[in-house]
Amino acid sequence: MYLENINKPAQDIILTNGRIIDPENKMDQSADIVLSDGVIKEIGTDLHTKYPNALTKDVSGMWVVPGLMDMHVHLREPGREDKETIATGTQAAAAGGFTSVACMPNTTPVLDEESKIRYVIQRGEACPCKIHPVGAITKNLDGEELAPFGEMVNSGARAVSDDGKAVAKSNIMRNALNYSKSFDIPVICHSEDSTLSYKGHMNEGLVSTRLGVRGVPVIAEDIGVMRDLLLAEYTGARIHVAHVSTAGAVRLIRAAKKRGVRVTVETCPHYITLTDEDVGLYDTNKKMNPPLRTALDRDAVIEGLCDGTIDVIASDHAPHNSEEKDVEFDAAAFGVVGLETSLGVVITALVKKGLLTPSQMVEKMALNPNKILSLTGGNLSTGAAADLTVIDPELKWHVDPQSFYSKSKNTAFDGMELQGAAVMTVLDGRIVYERSS
Repeated sequence: MYLENINKPAQDIILTNGRIIDPENKMDQSADIVLSDGVIKEIGTDLHTKYPNALTKDVSGMWVVPGLMDMHVHLREPGREDKETIATGTQAAAAGGFTSVACMPNTTPVLDEESKIRYVIQRGEACPCKIHPVGAITKNLDGEELAPFGEMVNSGARAVSDDGKAVAKSNIMRNALNYSKSFDIPVICHSEDSTLSYKGHMNEGLVSTRLGVRGVPVIAEDIGVMRDLLLAEYTGARIHVAHVSTAGAVRLIRAAKKRGVRVTVETCPHYITLTDEDVGLYDTNKKMNPPLRTALDRDAVIEGLCDGTIDVIASDHAPHNSEEKDVEFDAAAFGVVGLETSLGVVITALVKKGLLTPSQMVEKMALNPNKILSLTGGNLSTGAAADLTVIDPELKWHVDPQSFYSKSKNTAFDGMELQGAAVMTVLDGRIVYERSS
């Protein structure tokens, strides 16, 4: 990690002989790319002869892609710096290949007003990854009174969400959607009927019954998704459904998109790889909300990614310390970290199996998140910010949480062998991360 480069002038860099993958510009070819003054200067062949004084990096066999963006991250600051800080979270992001993240508002205090949004942005100014805060839908996430959307947007918030909690009252959600249209921002929905999921700790089914754990039925998510889709259709507002995990939700969203509802969707790496069977003997690092579902749900989520129903892959990076995870299953906190494993899991589970092309992966992990949040990143256009990720698609590695930059180690993929990883992350023309051999 080269954090000291953040405050130094960007030098000219040439990445030679890489496979340039840029779905926005319909580019997938072997070429050189020149970075100068913090922007993309030129893409072509044999450019090293044209810029003899530039730092040259041979990236033969690597993919050179727009800087990845994770639009669903919990950085825990302010309030729970024992779990994660903006500094450690952005270091983890850079190590995972991400040049930008959108951070959720369920901090302590909640990001529900202008000053708190500004605080997060200011804390991120010297970090190796760009931060885009998400403001709260309701004050203190209480679901009763709308937060001041206008003030938060003017301060830099890119969306609003009560993630971690569903907005239970439909009239409040309707008002939020109508209010959001004034600013053309998406409302990120944690879609859940909490009366059905109350006190549940894993997916309701055969596994929960065998383990004697109170379950969360799939219908809790399906009903929540249906309500939010209907409200979006009625109001004409934009919604983004977070962390989809059920076959029913995928089916409902697919139908809504065909009707013209303004909905985008994300899922997470754990929902495309793991099932409730992986909870095993009460593994708390397999406990998250929504919970791991059945193989049928997992396969439906993968199908949704492949057919375009699901637009984004996000980590839902949720750091927790050992005191909250090394306890009995029912008492353990929900959530897993994911910034440093997302890319490897997606390449291993989807790209290497031929389910997504590398270009489609870049769409879902770079281009689409930027478009949804009305940002300019996610492409390698000439003159664009030199934010990019260099990926070794053949690199095999074992997940070791003790090597994470994240403060917390609660990964669902501990010990798994993955193929593919970020080997270099470039932010505004500065190398902020380079993987050691």
